[in-house]
Amino acid sequence: MGHEFELTDTAEVGATPEQVWDAIATGPGIDSWFMGRNEVEGGTGGTVRGAFGGYEPEYGIRSWEPPGRLAYGSATGPDGRRIGYEFLVEGRASGSTVIRCVTSGFLPGDDWEDEFEAMTAGGALFFRTLVEYVTHFAGRTAVPVTAFGPPVGDWDRAWTQLGVALGLAGRPAEGERVRLGREGVVYAVNDQAVGVRTPDAMYRFLRGFHGPMVASHHLFAPGTDPVTEEKAWGEWLDRVFG
Repeated sequence: MGHEFELTDTAEVGATPEQVWDAIATGPGIDSWFMGRNEVEGGTGGTVRGAFGGYEPEYGIRSWEPPGRLAYGSATGPDGRRIGYEFLVEGRASGSTVIRCVTSGFLPGDDWEDEFEAMTAGGALFFRTLVEYVTHFAGRTAVPVTAFGPPVGDWDRAWTQLGVALGLAGRPAEGERVRLGREGVVYAVNDQAVGVRTPDAMYRFLRGFHGPMVASHHLFAPGTDPVTEEKAWGEWLDRVFG
């Protein structure tokens, strides 16, 4: 049967429209809050390309109006599958900026509910990470790091294991202080994800779709080597969830 959807996220941030535009419309900017590696060929008719865990999506740019509006989306698949993103960026007289992101598309099949749940929770985390990025790291760029842990059978137990690994008594809650190399704060929590911000990183733990716990981090420290970090985080996930 499939499902047509439209999701909207809005936030006011203490960054300029130009800083927000750099975050959403350049490869290094997107690398610093979304997932995997990204490239942008700017302009209407251009392309946004990503690479994450063997998945390499490509989106055509439909609207390019810096710094106020950016829209891009996938081509419609044979089964009707499609997804599109629209960012609206509005500067305020107070010096703040309002970001509005609309995600829309179509999920095919009779089993769309699980995918929609994961996509909704993941999208909320990505948008919240964008807000954290332009609020705390504007002008800096991160090295994206992705690692996959062992398969998880009991997710309630897995989230508790994560909390213990972060120095907590149980599952992390938003606003809690944790230790992950350095002291940090839990900035986002939902059924599918946990996000932690430290002075030089944003660490994210995601419930892999029908699979493992995934580490999808953004590391701002100079000289970060993604190969070394991905190996280390893979070993960390094996220790905590193996």
